[in-house]
Amino acid sequence: MSGLEALLLRRIRTTGPISLADYMAECLLHPEHGYYTTRTPFGTAGDFTTAPEISQMFGELLGLCLAQAWMDQGCPAPFTLAEIGPGRGTLMADVLRATARVPGLHAAARVVLIEASPQLRAQQRATLANHPVQWMDRVADLPEQPLFLLANEFFDALPIRQFTRDAAGWRETVVTEREGRLAPALSAAAPIAALDHRLADTQPGEIVEICPAAAPIMAEISGRITRHGGAAVIVDYGGWQSRGDTFQALRDHAFTDPMQDPGLADLTAHVDFQALARAALPCPAGYTPQGALLSALGIEARATALARRLTGAALDSHIAATRRLTDPAEMGTLFKALGVHAPGTPPLPGFPPDLDPAA
Repeated sequence: MSGLEALLLRRIRTTGPISLADYMAECLLHPEHGYYTTRTPFGTAGDFTTAPEISQMFGELLGLCLAQAWMDQGCPAPFTLAEIGPGRGTLMADVLRATARVPGLHAAARVVLIEASPQLRAQQRATLANHPVQWMDRVADLPEQPLFLLANEFFDALPIRQFTRDAAGWRETVVTEREGRLAPALSAAAPIAALDHRLADTQPGEIVEICPAAAPIMAEISGRITRHGGAAVIVDYGGWQSRGDTFQALRDHAFTDPMQDPGLADLTAHVDFQALARAALPCPAGYTPQGALLSALGIEARATALARRLTGAALDSHIAATRRLTDPAEMGTLFKALGVHAPGTPPLPGFPPDLDPAA
C-alpha cells in the first residue's frame, strides 16, 4: 500500500467518501506523494510520451502557426509567448527554433512557462538554457498584453467530476473504502444544475464528465486575448462533447487500475472541447483533429525535407513518428485541436472556419 493510499483511507474513514476530482488532485499534486511532484513522467523512461517528444515537427508547425497569427494581427510588441503544462520544455524549444527567422518575433516575445513543479522547472531551464524564460505558477499571473499560447496535453490532467444519469437526476462517482482498499462508488441521485443542459441528450445509465477547473483557466486565456489580441492552440485527446467513462490511469506506457497505487500513475480524462470553446467566448475558435491540423500546416513537406538527411534506423524512426502523429489509427483523430483567436482577427492557419460552441 502506498503512503498516499494510507492517507486517503484515513481521510475517508474520518470524513466519508471523496469526489473523483479530490482523488485526482491528491494523486497528481499532493506535495509529498503526488505524481507530478515526485517523478518525471515523460518519455520512454517515464509513463507516457507526448507529441513533442515523438517528433520535432509537432512543435515546429505549431510555432509557425502562432507566428503567422502574430503577423496577421500586426506583429504586436511586446507580446507574451506562453505554454501551460510545458513538460520538459521540448515543445517550446522547437517553437523557438522554428520561429527564429521570423523578423522581429523573438525581439518582441516574452517567453513564459506556466509550471508549478520545481522538478519540471529545472528540466525546462536546462532545455531552454539559451533563451530568456520566465516561470509563473498560474495563467492568472500572465501579464496584461497580447498573448500567443500553446497547451499540449494540459487539460486532460485537470481533475474531473463524473456523473451517471439516473431517472431522478445524477449519481456522482466517489472514492470510498471497500475491504480495506480504495474503490469507486456512486452517490445517491440528485439534480446537478451544471448538467441540466445534458438531460436532453442522455439516457439513464449514461456517463458525463465535467472539469471544474478547465473553464476558469480557458476564460483567463481568452480574457487576455480579447483585451489585447493574440491566439491560443489547445491540443489534447477528447471530443466535442463529454460522453462515457474516460477516466484512466497510465503507468509504464500501459493502462492500469486508477485506484491501485495512487500517486504512482498518471490519471487523465478526455477533454470536452465544446466546454473549452464556450469558456473562450467572445473569442472565436476553430476545431479539428490533430492529424488534419498538422497536414494543413504542411507536415508532409516538412517530413520529406527531414527524411532527405536520414538513413537506416533513423529514417525508419522518422517515418514511424510522422505516422504516429497523423494517422487516424494512432494520434491523428484521437487528439483534437482548438484554435482560439482575438475577435475580429483572421482564424489561425490550419484550422477550419470558426464554429458555434452551442452546436
